[in-house]
Amino acid sequence: MQLLERYLQAVKFWLPKEQKEDITAELSEDIHSQIDEKEAELGRKLNEPELESILKQRGRPILVANRYLPQEHLIGPVLFPIYRLVLKIVMLCYVVPWTVTWIALLIFNSGYAAKFVGHSWFEALGYLWASLWSTTFLAAAIVTLIFAILERVQRKNHFLEEWDPRKLPPVNNPNVISRFNSIVELAANLFFCVWWTAHMSSNVMLNQPNLRISLTPAWRYFFWGFLLVAFVNIGLAAVNLARPYWTARRATFRLVSDLAGSVLFCWLLKSNILVEIAGASIPAAKAFQLTAAINFWMAKMFPVAVIVGVVIAVVNIFRIVRVTAPQAHIPGERAAMA
Repeated sequence: MQLLERYLQAVKFWLPKEQKEDITAELSEDIHSQIDEKEAELGRKLNEPELESILKQRGRPILVANRYLPQEHLIGPVLFPIYRLVLKIVMLCYVVPWTVTWIALLIFNSGYAAKFVGHSWFEALGYLWASLWSTTFLAAAIVTLIFAILERVQRKNHFLEEWDPRKLPPVNNPNVISRFNSIVELAANLFFCVWWTAHMSSNVMLNQPNLRISLTPAWRYFFWGFLLVAFVNIGLAAVNLARPYWTARRATFRLVSDLAGSVLFCWLLKSNILVEIAGASIPAAKAFQLTAAINFWMAKMFPVAVIVGVVIAVVNIFRIVRVTAPQAHIPGERAAMA
């Protein structure tokens, strides 16, 4: 029944969020009833070509799912779920990076920031809001125009109705952890621990005749902090390798570990950790300027690190919510966790 599982998953992907489970369960029961009737008629189990024929009669998954979606006009119900998905992707991959780039230019590019000298942050954000609306409107308009054209072509040629059930993606369970990823994570953290303890345990990072780089005494807190986070990640990766599926407890450990790493990194950026860069060929004034510049630009990276940390935390919180939320298991899901 692997083909049926893939079919149900493909239909479920396009269904409205509030009705996914109910509709999938109803559809599954209906198809199983049809299969049972066919098997009773033949006196044997259906083979894969016969099951494929039943699924083809049902129709392409997106067409089946669209029977449960509201009717649209400019973009019809066949293409609307694809349009909505592409629009979200465009917003995420174009508008969000555009906004982050604008903020980064404002913070790090003195020439660009000079345009807003004498203006408050409120006025700068107002400018961003106005620019963001025009950018968003342009991106949405282009996507809408493309799908409006596709809708007209679909009505004439019905190109979406030609499909092959064998090309459906395999059954996916987001709570299953790839053992390959766990092995890579385990190896990477073990390598990090060996390298970290061998080369970063002292606050003197480099001590050569022609170059010396020293850190503040506070470095020991970062050294032990990052090492502890790596040990936690090693333990988590080992458990995930043995039991490759997320649980609420392990997802929470991952959240705590990632938050600890993010906090440590953000603290490191703001701590003016670099004390000295000295060398026989480096003038004292130049060494002082270089040390100050590195500490300055590390501090400048703090807002970016905070944003990345927040994104990581949101992803982890979403994983916890997904794991703890009650949900109907599609056939074969428990087998995938074994």
